[in-house]
Amino acid sequence: MARISSKNQVTIPVAALEEVGLHAGEQVTIEPASEGELRIRRSAVTFEGAFGALTGTYPAGYLEELDAEDELR
Repeated sequence: MARISSKNQVTIPVAALEEVGLHAGEQVTIEPASEGELRIRRSAVTFEGAFGALTGTYPAGYLEELDAEDELR
């Protein structure tokens, strides 16, 4: 049985996570379901949520160089 800690944290049993296919590190949404119940579900990936995910992947100015090359074509 899980308990809510003084920091409002809950450890979810591994068996429950495995049954629904959730894994450590996944983002989830927690919302009220009914009196005394919460619903935990995998968060949907949106463009807004993914925006900036590749920040730092390319060296500074790289994308601007690609844009400049495209303009020359």
